[in-house]
Amino acid sequence: MLKINDKAPEFCLANQDDIEICLRDLKGKWIVLYFYPKDNTPGCTTEACEFTEAAPDFSELDAIILGVSADSTKKHRNFIEKKELGITLLSDEETTMMQEYGVWQKKKNFGKEYMGIVRTTFIIDPHGVIKAVFEKVKVKDHVAKVKVELQELQKL
Repeated sequence: MLKINDKAPEFCLANQDDIEICLRDLKGKWIVLYFYPKDNTPGCTTEACEFTEAAPDFSELDAIILGVSADSTKKHRNFIEKKELGITLLSDEETTMMQEYGVWQKKKNFGKEYMGIVRTTFIIDPHGVIKAVFEKVKVKDHVAKVKVELQELQKL
């Protein structure tokens, strides 16, 4: 798992509109990068809707919100349309980025072990350095906590 002050691993992934988004193109902006298990599931929907609702606040803080899952760009488009989301979702079907960020981990459910996405959020500064890590995220109040952390980081 990446830690605070680690350089954020480079990435280039397709968003919901099949447009490639690369970390290098986002230099100079704060990035809220959140990894979530699956589109259209209860927790992931709540998280995406809350990030959408808070998007104007993050925009005022010069931050872009990027959600990442292993869903296809088509599934992302359907999720965005169905829930009227106003955030960018990236597709990591190969799980390459998730592995580099350390969020593709062994999980257990009903006694079965499998590899999956551990809900995690990173705040990356305008220089591409990780400044905050939220591991094993619980959705309730998460977006508000991320916003407060971002505001604190920007005061430094």
